[in-house]
Amino acid sequence: MLLIGCGNRNRGDDGAGVLVAERVRELGIRAEICTGEALALIEAWCGFDDVVIVDAVVTGAPAGKVWRWEGPDMKIQECSPVSTHGFGVAEAIKLARILGRLPKRLRMFGIEGRQFAVGTDVSPETLRAVEELTRQLTEEEAKQLPTPVVEYL
Repeated sequence: MLLIGCGNRNRGDDGAGVLVAERVRELGIRAEICTGEALALIEAWCGFDDVVIVDAVVTGAPAGKVWRWEGPDMKIQECSPVSTHGFGVAEAIKLARILGRLPKRLRMFGIEGRQFAVGTDVSPETLRAVEELTRQLTEEEAKQLPTPVVEYL
C-alpha cells in the first residue's frame, strides 16, 4: 500500500493529509506527501496497485468528520474556487480513469476541516480525526502483512 497525504501544513486543517502521511511513515508504512495537484498525484501513485489518498475537505459537515470513498466508480466533488490544489484529487481521478492510470485499488479519505488560514494550527477536531484515521490505517495495513513463518529446530 502507498499512502499519499495531500495538503499544506502551513494552512491549518489543510495539513490533515500531510499529518497522516507523516504518522504512518513513522510506523513503517510507505507514505508520500503531495500538494494534491492532479498530475503530481497521478505520478506519485504510478506503479502501485493499492493507494490511499488522505486530504482535507470542506462539505459543511462538522470539523473532524472522516469521509471515505472507494471503488471504480468513486465520485468526489471537483475542486471549488477555494481549493488550494488547483486541479486536485477529483480531477486526478477523472484524468487517470480516462488515461487508464488508476491503481487497481484506490481509496480516498477526506477529513473535514474548518480553518485554512495561513499560519493557523490544525483544529483539535481535525487533529483527533488525524490520530484516529492513522490508527485505523495502520491496523488495516498490519492485517494485510503476511504472517512470518517461524521454523523450530
